Amino acid sequence: MNTVAAQEIKRKGISAVDEALKNGPVHVIKNNQPQYVVITETRYRDLIEAEDEAFSERIKKSLKDVKAGKVRRFKSADELLKAIEEAG
Repeated sequence: MNTVAAQEIKRKGISAVDEALKNGPVHVIKNNQPQYVVITETRYRDLIEAEDEAFSERIKKSLKDVKAGKVRRFKSADELLKAIEEAG
């Protein structure tokens, strides 16, 4: 794990993080525990894009399930809970 102590950031400023980022994401250690992760802007954008794509794929799959009749509908929460209990 690529780490930098919070105290080091206090002393050196952001340059302590900049140097560590060359080796990948930086875990900032505060009170002997990882508290934050610093990543590059490019990596952040990649993660957001991947998250958006995964979300879209889940929606598409759900819509296909609805069209294929794989989805059950319930008239009330009580009816849903009863079905869950019967299935369990």
